[in-house]
Amino acid sequence: MSNLRVLLIAGGRSGEHEVSLSSARGVLAAMPHPTDLAVIAKDGKWLLGQAAQRALHTGSAEEGEHAFPPPIEWRAYAVAFPLLHGTLGEDGTIQGFFEILGLPYVGAGVTASALCMDKDLCKRVLAQAGIPVVPWVSFYRGDPVPPLPFPAPYFVKPANTGSSVGVSKVKTDQDGREALEEAFRWDRKVVIEQGLEGVRELEIALLGNIYAEPSVIGEISYQSEFYDYQTKYTEGLAHMRIPARIPAELEKRIRELAVAAYRVLGVRGMARVDFFLSQDGTLYLNELNTIPGFTPTSMYPKLWQASGMRYPELLDRLVRLALS
Repeated sequence: MSNLRVLLIAGGRSGEHEVSLSSARGVLAAMPHPTDLAVIAKDGKWLLGQAAQRALHTGSAEEGEHAFPPPIEWRAYAVAFPLLHGTLGEDGTIQGFFEILGLPYVGAGVTASALCMDKDLCKRVLAQAGIPVVPWVSFYRGDPVPPLPFPAPYFVKPANTGSSVGVSKVKTDQDGREALEEAFRWDRKVVIEQGLEGVRELEIALLGNIYAEPSVIGEISYQSEFYDYQTKYTEGLAHMRIPARIPAELEKRIRELAVAAYRVLGVRGMARVDFFLSQDGTLYLNELNTIPGFTPTSMYPKLWQASGMRYPELLDRLVRLALS
């Protein structure tokens, strides 16, 4: 038995609370190191011990017991594993707390987490580095809606959510006001992104610190209007083809762009990188997810399993990357 003790933190105050707990169940079942669980309830308070396990079993926790910072003996752990999707978990906030503690943690640091979480800032950095991204505009609540340099259909997104929370597709016969209201429910800044019809959605997993190792490439297909929250996390609504049926030259290009983006943004530990392939063959980097899902339907662990890495080995690599 390993003597590397891990603290897994799940739940959180974001709209991805339930997804995080689903991810935590998979990680706890496969983790090769002794692991304790802490759950952040939707009210921001923490659950520890048996209370955390009960929340994991029920799949949600409305109220916690301990205000932040919780009574945890942080020095008892070699590594923290924040499995918190979305705001206040994937955006650099809890990573900053671990930095203050001096506690190694799985995944990207403060700056990279914040950059990758903010769809607008991430696109700006990637575009400046010459990495192709889908055309977009952004603005804050209270600002006038800027003129769009592209026609409908387009997507309206909160700048800082994941799992397609708050995202709407606006078609040519809609005015977009409801989509904006929904997006502003989740964030103060909104991104409007050009809609690409008939695209293929390709994903690759990365593992490493400065030098990232790429997995095989997978493809997502589905019947819904877009890859929304329900489609992502309901078994059977999305189909994964691993490996994707794409030419070797395109595989090489995806790996090069993914690794370049990972390095430009300063990501560490892991990321799932999502691409769009348009009908005319143009490749766009859509986003880097620094805490990808580990649920039964999640692409990140499936891509590594298809690359020959068993789930426990993947988790061990992530823990050791945190330590290094």
